[in-house]
Amino acid sequence: MQTSLKKIAYKAKCQKRYRFQNLFRLLNEESLTACWSRLNKRAAVGIDGVTYQQYQDNLTENIHRLVESLKQKRYRAKLVRRRYIPKGGGKQRPLGIPATEDKLLQYAVMLILLAIFEQDLLPNCFGYRPSKNAHDAVDELNKQLFYGSYRWVVEADVKGFFDNIDHQWMVRMLEQRIDDKAFLWLIRKWLKAGVLEEDGKVIHPETGTPQGGIISPILANIYMHYCLNLWFEKVFKKNCRGQAYLCVYADDFVACFQHRENAQAFYNTLGSRLAKFNLTLSPDKTNIIRFSRDNIEKNGVFEFLGFEFRWTTSRRGKAWLKRSTSKKRLRDSIRNFKQWCKENRHTRLRHLFKTLNSKLRGHYNYYGVMGNLDGLHRFYYRVEQILFKWLNRRSQRNSYTWAGFYTMRSHFKIEKPRHPQRYAQIVAYCRARS
Repeated sequence: MQTSLKKIAYKAKCQKRYRFQNLFRLLNEESLTACWSRLNKRAAVGIDGVTYQQYQDNLTENIHRLVESLKQKRYRAKLVRRRYIPKGGGKQRPLGIPATEDKLLQYAVMLILLAIFEQDLLPNCFGYRPSKNAHDAVDELNKQLFYGSYRWVVEADVKGFFDNIDHQWMVRMLEQRIDDKAFLWLIRKWLKAGVLEEDGKVIHPETGTPQGGIISPILANIYMHYCLNLWFEKVFKKNCRGQAYLCVYADDFVACFQHRENAQAFYNTLGSRLAKFNLTLSPDKTNIIRFSRDNIEKNGVFEFLGFEFRWTTSRRGKAWLKRSTSKKRLRDSIRNFKQWCKENRHTRLRHLFKTLNSKLRGHYNYYGVMGNLDGLHRFYYRVEQILFKWLNRRSQRNSYTWAGFYTMRSHFKIEKPRHPQRYAQIVAYCRARS
């Protein structure tokens, strides 16, 4: 299958209008067996309760049975198990967990879609792509704003993006590159699969794709590519005076413009453009902001992927674009840590600090961009205060003074704030010199 995927990717890149056929035949026993080893072994189980190990115990027979059901068109997608996880602002994010067998099949289809549509997706699309991540989106946006002539920014967010993807539009978009009815029949099965809610109620959604499914990210990218990215680059940008740039990460995107009239036109047109594809904007997250290196005092501040962007003045008196942890994300991180510390304060200290360091490293690795060291220190300072408070509530008497707490902190070697990007640059420089 790996050889076939390379040939498909090469043909998709060379022939932009080619529609692929006979993709369904790639879903054979050999390809599914190869995909099985790449699944997440610790992923949550679906409605059938079959774990990775249980399915693997009889892997050959299970895959053979699955392929036979595909050939005879007897395959039926199982219900998707719904789970909710906390989200910022006291909200909850709905996740859909497919069954183990559906995950395997979705992974194989995802590889085929990725080989085809990765050649069509524009460079300004960063979400859920194998060679791009959130840091790449933040860095590219920072570079465009710093070196470009942009003075106005439109920040936007699609409301309930994954729940409002129109199935008919989704299939029409896939048909732009795929001419295989059996392959599209399989994708329709997952789009129309029922959802089992936590209260036991079964819902059959007419729109959307479950967020959390293996195939959902690539479908979301294809949907945004045709409804927004392609329109902006091929239609709207050609009518702009001066520079214009769009940075997209899943359903979050920021548009930068040199002139105010272009930003206003984009803001006025965006709602109707997305409404054509059954999407709506979040009013509280969609704004026009003045954002220029001139007259910094009159500038606004906007958020993108958990970072605040603002123009400020460097020590030398020059304009400098600063990225820092957004206040909302910082509050959410502190609130989550406080809850975790409250629930785990009685854990043995060596286990407690091992998990604590993992949490700190995760925070530093994401928010540790150049210029955000102050934000990391603010988070670390609050972590110390919360940890001191709840460790002293392990019993009726206080367990530590601040001097004793600092001694214990040194013993367990709590992770200090650091710049992962800067550290990587130093390591690369030292290796080059040696």
